[in-house]
Amino acid sequence: MIKAAEAMVKCLEKEGIKVVFGYPGAAICPFYDELYRSEIKHVLVRHEANAGHAASGYARISGKPAVCIATSGPGATNLLTAIATAYADSIPIICITGQVSTDQIGCDVFQEVDITGAAQPFVKHSYLVKNASDIPRIFKEAFHLAGTGRKGPVLIDVPVDVQNTPIDFVYPDEVRMRTYKPTVKGNPIQIKKICEAIEASERPLICAGGGVFLSGAQKELRELAEKANVPAVSTMMGISLFPSEHPHYLGMLGMHGVRSANRAVNECDTLILIGARVGDRAVRSPSFLAENKKIIHIDIDPAEIGKNIPVDIPLVGDVKTILPEITGRIVSKPREKWFEEIGQIKNDVPVTEETEGFINPKMFLKKLSDRLPADTVCVADVGQNQIWVCNHYAVKDGGRFLTTGGMGTMGYSVPCGVGAKMADPSREVVVVCGDGSFQMQMMELATIMQQGLSVKIIIMKNNRLGMVRELQTKGYGDRQIAVHLEGSPDFVALAKSYGIDADRVVTMAEAEEKIEKLASAKGPYLLECNVWRHESTL
Repeated sequence: MIKAAEAMVKCLEKEGIKVVFGYPGAAICPFYDELYRSEIKHVLVRHEANAGHAASGYARISGKPAVCIATSGPGATNLLTAIATAYADSIPIICITGQVSTDQIGCDVFQEVDITGAAQPFVKHSYLVKNASDIPRIFKEAFHLAGTGRKGPVLIDVPVDVQNTPIDFVYPDEVRMRTYKPTVKGNPIQIKKICEAIEASERPLICAGGGVFLSGAQKELRELAEKANVPAVSTMMGISLFPSEHPHYLGMLGMHGVRSANRAVNECDTLILIGARVGDRAVRSPSFLAENKKIIHIDIDPAEIGKNIPVDIPLVGDVKTILPEITGRIVSKPREKWFEEIGQIKNDVPVTEETEGFINPKMFLKKLSDRLPADTVCVADVGQNQIWVCNHYAVKDGGRFLTTGGMGTMGYSVPCGVGAKMADPSREVVVVCGDGSFQMQMMELATIMQQGLSVKIIIMKNNRLGMVRELQTKGYGDRQIAVHLEGSPDFVALAKSYGIDADRVVTMAEAEEKIEKLASAKGPYLLECNVWRHESTL
């Protein structure tokens, strides 16, 4: 017999968990006391939401579910934004929360919140553990649910008295869930139809999304595009599936995408959606788009197929399994005329101008990407900085781009960078954020120092909430309200107060020198970039 709290730790060990991110409190103390005896490394974040964001970064680089922890009440509710963020982008995280004693649930006692009810709209599944003996089964199911099918967050809420209950611990060897059987293999008839449609097409185009990463099918996607001789665009979540300079890749599509990608989408005759949900920022008018082209949609979640855009050939399944089958059957076709048009479109990129006395963020990011190692993980926050990175940071072969796409959560990038660095310490991790978003997460500089993480942070400082300011300028008669950030700290001095080396770059003339200092820094580094307050997104 062992305490249920110890069983919870043993469940994590059985699942191969090496690192967890969290913030303790009274209702989760029995679990933390057992974690003290474990070899699992605990990373103390400075805000519970950042435990979830760090777990997200860890999961996305490791390819496996990651774990975050919070106590009951405000600890759990602080975690909600991170849970919703992971749900929107289908990131597999296990969220463990403490809860008040079972005999006090529903009595409005100190730090009681119905967290399973509050999180219900944006978890793949949630558990309120009432019987301590169920813990091994619940943990086994939670990891299975989070990491299979359309991946996503799973919440396990454990009352403090349940944590202290003795149980016989036996961890299950397999999961038995009668109602949960995600489709993995594609329908052979539909695969044949897809091959025939691509072969018959004169101007086919692949649109790949984050689902390809979640399946681990990056290699299979490129093999299909190259053998079938089909160009590709990506959604924001699909950036880095192809190197930016790959001859088949045209960039990110959508309202903030590049002209080359959007023109190709409009001019293709067959659009092959792979692991992409066709959100409103990617396609403004799905029905209109589908009128003049054939739509093929491959996704592991049947609910996504046909939800936002009419589909001619649907195929449900795991793209890791499906894409090799299509590649193996498809007959290559030259399509010289289409690729000639594509080449002209790809070269039709406007040259950005410099603003005297400021850095040009678009040119700066291109220079930054040229200097960094090929396998760098680049994490973008939300706002103008995100779009600048998407369209101007050139991802090399082996590089990875991370951001929050579906939820668009400001304050995601630094903790995500922490998780990414801990998942693979050998890779360079560079975070890009705005001065607004940085102030939602700057407390995590302490986590970076405590863990000794060589995370590089770039702040695009324009003293504005830049994206909202741009919306107000273009759509609301330039009536700027609640977007001015005067009163912000000196970010260089702030970083140095944490013991982090830091500098600022004011003009493009000094950009390469300052980028070199950041790239060659052995430890964490912060670089503040002086951006014109009227700088545009595109």
